[in-house]
Amino acid sequence: MKAVTVSVLKKELKDHSHQELMEICLKLAKFKKENKELLTYLLFDSHDEDAYIQSVQEETDEAFSKLNHDSLYYVKKSTRKILRTLKKYIRYSKKKETEAAILLHFCAKLKELKPRHQKSIQMMNIYERQLAMAKKAIKTLHEDLQYDFTLDLEELGEEL
Repeated sequence: MKAVTVSVLKKELKDHSHQELMEICLKLAKFKKENKELLTYLLFDSHDEDAYIQSVQEETDEAFSKLNHDSLYYVKKSTRKILRTLKKYIRYSKKKETEAAILLHFCAKLKELKPRHQKSIQMMNIYERQLAMAKKAIKTLHEDLQYDFTLDLEELGEEL
């Protein structure tokens, strides 16, 4: 089965009643976990972005606290898993301010890792890539927000 374009879906959804649209949304939520997470964000978290960022940061802190430090391999693997989850949360929000805040927090947590893990080339590359993405998101924000995030960057020892 080939999926139709978003514009075709939009036109088709206009023809459905409120009840039918609600049933369609519930079917989507039951079908895949990501759809349910997106609906949860849209219904409960999108109105208070600061609380959403805070909850994502707390989840990040918890994930980093559970990191297996036995081997560099496990640290890299777990870090990538954390990053995949964060990217998903960023995709839900689609706001540059949220992206910058989450990525800067991730970079700060990476910097707190044991020195032997920080010296790994792969870990340094992950850190630098995410820092560059955060800087790119910061440059698109309002000047006041840029200043606030620049202070966070300075805490990491970086500059915009």
